[in-house]
Amino acid sequence: VARRLSLRKHPECHGMAGGKAIEHLAQTGNRQQHKFRLPLQRYRNCDFSFSGLQSLVNKAIIQKEKEEGIQEGEILSCVKDIAAAVQHAVAVHIIQRTCRAMLFCVKNSILSSNNATLVVSGGVASNQYIRKGLQALADTNGFAFLCPPPRLCTDNGVMIAWNGIERLRAGLGVLHSTDGIRYEPK
Repeated sequence: VARRLSLRKHPECHGMAGGKAIEHLAQTGNRQQHKFRLPLQRYRNCDFSFSGLQSLVNKAIIQKEKEEGIQEGEILSCVKDIAAAVQHAVAVHIIQRTCRAMLFCVKNSILSSNNATLVVSGGVASNQYIRKGLQALADTNGFAFLCPPPRLCTDNGVMIAWNGIERLRAGLGVLHSTDGIRYEPK
C-alpha cells in the first residue's frame, strides 16, 4: 500500500520504510473517511490474508486518482485518511484472528489459563497501533503480553535470510554445491 501511495515521495515520509510511513501518516488521518471490508470474514478459522484488502485499497486509490485528476505516483490529498483506514483494517484483522486462536487454545486446554502468554514479534510488532490493540486483547483475555522493544521488531524476512546464510555456510542446506550461486541483497 505504501508503494502504491508513493509514500517515498511524501515530504513527511522521506527515508521511512513503508509500514512506518503508513503508521506515521495514519496518526493524523481520519480512518472513518474510508471503510475497507475485512478479509476472510466468512471463514471461522485463524488464518490471515491481506490480498483481498490490498485489492480493495488499490481500487479505492484508483478511484481517488480519477476523482482528483492525478496520475499514479502522485500524492493523493487523502493519503493520510487512506493510511489510517488501512492500518485500522489490518489491526482489526490481526486482532480478530489472534483472539480466535487464543480462545481456541484455552477452550481446548492447549494453554494453561493461569499463565497463558501472547508473544508478538517481527515487523508488525513495531507498529504501535497494532501493538496497543494486541495488548488490550491480551489484557481482556487474561493473557500476559510479551513484545520486544520496537527497535528489535524487524522484518522476519531478514531473520529468515540470515538463517539461510548460516545454514548454507555450515553445509546444512539442500545444496550440495554453492558454485554459481550468488546471495546478496538487491
